[in-house]
Amino acid sequence: MKKLEVFDPPMCCATGVCGTDINPVLPRFAADLEWLKTQGIQVQRYNLAQQPGDFVANETVRQMLHEQGNNCLPLILVNGQIMGRAAYPDRVALAGLVGIDVASISAESAQPKRALNVLPSESRCC
Repeated sequence: MKKLEVFDPPMCCATGVCGTDINPVLPRFAADLEWLKTQGIQVQRYNLAQQPGDFVANETVRQMLHEQGNNCLPLILVNGQIMGRAAYPDRVALAGLVGIDVASISAESAQPKRALNVLPSESRCC
């Protein structure tokens, strides 16, 4: 089984989809990671603000942060190898990274089927 790990920059919550200034890529990316799980891919996500020990414990990530600083985040690792950095890949790119035949992804499944709940701006989760 392939393992995909995401090492996110510091964010206020695990997915970054809270607060008033939400990066529009993050809800899509979270949905794409859920889709990967349904395809049998083991997915693990780490947030620098909440899990700094996981960044330090991973030699590959630690070295990249030492060389490039936080600008390299997010780092996308597949089976321990860096396969992406500094940007969140879309569903088709993620599929390619883990060996899912990109041609088998229909146009419909290339887009998330459900929206993630986003806290209203008046909510104070952080």
